[in-house]
Amino acid sequence: MKLVFATHNANKLKEVQQLLPKSIVLLSLEDIGCLQEIPETGTTLEENAQIKADHVTQHYGYPCFADDTGLLVDSLHGAPGVYSARYAGEQKSSEDNMDKLLSQLKNQNNRQAQFKTIVALNLPSTKKQFNGVVEGEITYEKKGEDGFGYDPIFKPNGYDKTFAELPLSEKNRISHRGKAIAKLVNYLKESL
Repeated sequence: MKLVFATHNANKLKEVQQLLPKSIVLLSLEDIGCLQEIPETGTTLEENAQIKADHVTQHYGYPCFADDTGLLVDSLHGAPGVYSARYAGEQKSSEDNMDKLLSQLKNQNNRQAQFKTIVALNLPSTKKQFNGVVEGEITYEKKGEDGFGYDPIFKPNGYDKTFAELPLSEKNRISHRGKAIAKLVNYLKESL
């Protein structure tokens, strides 16, 4: 089965490819000729994931799935949330986003946070959504070279390392995206 993952993020694509069974051929947006950014105009992660999946289905005719992920920080009342990728501006710079977040938490003792991913799946006869959440905390400084986004400053509960310090296989096993994709994979196995 060919399935489009509606992302331009090569890191996400690599992460998700490792989670899918070999029977699914994963296509990127570039693979289907979708080179433009799909506007994320929703006010929730659920809306944004569905907007991206619907765009691919309507304009390119492929079964697909899309995700939207937010980092929700307790002491910031859930910010950056749906605006996580653009927290420090439209340039979508991970470094700028992390710097802004660390600055806002500088005098904050409560550093509890959670990553939440929503995956929207569009198949010819159905639409489904799956979620994944991982609890953790924001560190005081960036640590680790792997991962992307906020990974160098997010330490999952029960670990003494950030996502950027963990091997990809371990991160995939416990991460928000890994949990949401596992639900997607189980659904595909049962329904196809």
